[in-house]
Amino acid sequence: MARYVTLIRFTDQGARNIKKSIDRALAFSKAAKKSGVAVETQLWTAGSYDGVLVLSGNEKKILSSLSRLAALGNVRTETLQAFDAAEFKAIIG
Repeated sequence: MARYVTLIRFTDQGARNIKKSIDRALAFSKAAKKSGVAVETQLWTAGSYDGVLVLSGNEKKILSSLSRLAALGNVRTETLQAFDAAEFKAIIG
């Protein structure tokens, strides 16, 4: 199972409609779950990024979910594959 950390920035459209952000996040979470992707964490942040998602599941399904999210035009994403200690140990041998 893959895990990804996604950093989110609001677009101008997303910032104009910031009061709908929680509803959009809930809708994303439901759609992701329906497609087999688990939303482990969904946080709003202050600083260079406006939010963080941690998603797990099938890699292609995760990336597809994030593509659909970005296509709505409210956020831009930067995605990083993430590993827990056991997974990282297997990678580095």
